[in-house]
Amino acid sequence: MEQKIRRDRNMGDNLRALRLARKISQEKLCAELQRRGCDIGRTTYAKYEAGELNIRASVLIELRRFYGCRYDDFFAGLDGEE
Repeated sequence: MEQKIRRDRNMGDNLRALRLARKISQEKLCAELQRRGCDIGRTTYAKYEAGELNIRASVLIELRRFYGCRYDDFFAGLDGEE
């Protein structure tokens, strides 16, 4: 029996937009996150942006600190009301 992957709401587009607004590559972002104690590689981060993998809370916390943004910025538009 073939199992279908169910698409869920994801914040990949918001993660990408925040990164591009900062004009930083995935590689440099991951290096910064590693410097801050998050063990994350570029391949894993790319899967976050592509919506293929759910982001860990520890990574989200460090991204908020790095970008100086609100948590709401990660979830913008996901509730269908924005």
